[in-house]
Amino acid sequence: MFTESPLHFFAPTTPAHSLSDLDPIVGSRVELQLLTTLKCNLKCSYCSLGVGEVLGSQIHVEYDIEQLAAFVEKHLKNKEVYVTFYGGEPTLNKSLMMDVMRRFPLFRFQLQTNATLIDNLPEWVLNRLSNVLASIDGGESTTDGYRGRGIYRQVVKNLNEVRDHIGGTVTARVTWGNPDTSFEELDRLVAEDTPFDYLYWQFVADEMYAGDSLDKRKAVLVQLIDKFFARTDALYPLIPLMGMVRNKLFPTRAQELYAGKTQCRVSTHLLNVMPNGEIYPCPDMMYAPNMKMGDVKANWLIKSPLQATPQMPCGDCEAYAWCRGNCMKNLHLGYVKQDERYRTNVVEPICELIRFMGQEIDKHNPQGWFEQATLPVRQQIMGCEVYEYVEIMP
Repeated sequence: MFTESPLHFFAPTTPAHSLSDLDPIVGSRVELQLLTTLKCNLKCSYCSLGVGEVLGSQIHVEYDIEQLAAFVEKHLKNKEVYVTFYGGEPTLNKSLMMDVMRRFPLFRFQLQTNATLIDNLPEWVLNRLSNVLASIDGGESTTDGYRGRGIYRQVVKNLNEVRDHIGGTVTARVTWGNPDTSFEELDRLVAEDTPFDYLYWQFVADEMYAGDSLDKRKAVLVQLIDKFFARTDALYPLIPLMGMVRNKLFPTRAQELYAGKTQCRVSTHLLNVMPNGEIYPCPDMMYAPNMKMGDVKANWLIKSPLQATPQMPCGDCEAYAWCRGNCMKNLHLGYVKQDERYRTNVVEPICELIRFMGQEIDKHNPQGWFEQATLPVRQQIMGCEVYEYVEIMP
C-alpha cells in the first residue's frame, strides 16, 4: 500500500533570477510525461516511436514509485506538476497509472491513448483525468487505413461509454498525414453528438507533402478557418486555431507560459520518462543518446539539450511572433543536423502550412472577431487548459 507524499505546489520564495541559474526547469510548471510501456496493441503505419526502433524496446517499468517520489522531491519541488501518461499504449500498464495517482494526489493528469482499452480503466481513474488525448486520424476510412480495420468505431464506442466518467475534457488528437483528409471528416469530430470537446491536429512529420498535397491541405484549412470565425457566440473548438488567435492577439501569453520559447515545451519543462527511467526532452528523439537529460533511478536532471540555435531560421520568419518555433525536433533535424532531405520534404512544407494558416486568420480580422465574441468564447481562447498539454502549433 502506497502512502501519499506531500506535493510542493506553490511558487518558490527564492528570487527567480537565482533559481534560473540552477534549475533545469524553466518556470514554475513541469509536464512529467511518463511512458508506462513502449508496447502497443496497434501498429499505426506512421508511428514516430518506430524511429530508432524505440517502439516495443521497453515493456516494463524499471523504476519504482519510491524512486519516482525521490526524483520529484529533489528536482520538481516548488513546481506545479501535471502528468501525461504516454506510451506505447499507456493503458497497457494501468497499475502504474493508479500508483502515481494515489501517490501524488495534487498533480493533474492527462492520458494520451489510442482509446481502444480506455473502457478497462477504473471509474476513479477516469474521474481524475483533466484531459484525454485520443488518437484518431479523421474519418473512419482514414483512421482505419492507418490503424487497422474497425479501430475508428471501437474508439468512438469506447469513448462514448466512458465519457460521463472522465473528469475533464476529451480531445481528438489527429495526425494529419493523408493529404486527402477532408474538411467534413475533421469537422465531424467536433459535432455535438461525438465524445470530443476539442480537435487538435499535428501535421505528420513524414514525407507526405509532394505534388498537390500542400494545396489540398490548404483548401481544407480555408474551410476550417472560415467556420472558426463564422460565429462569435459559440466556439469552434479547434485547438490550433484557438492557440494561433490567442498568440496573435496576446503574444505575452507565450512569454508567460513558455518563457518565449517553443510551445512544444521541450526546451523548458517537458520531461519524457522512459520505462527504464531515462529522461528525454522530446518523445520523438528518445533514440538519440545526446538528448538524454536525466534519469529517475540515478536521480539527476540537467537542462534540456534541445534548444534554439543560430542555424534555425525562425527569427526571420513572419510567423515567429505567434509560432514560437513550432517543432524543435523538426528544426533540429533540418537545420542543426543538416538533414537536407528532411528539411526540404518535411520541415519546410509544415512551416509553409503554418504561415498559410496565420495569413488566413488575418483575413478574418481576429481582433474584431474577438471584440464581438461572448465572454465564454473569449475565456476559452485565452485560457483553455488543453493548451498546456499540446504543442498548440500543429
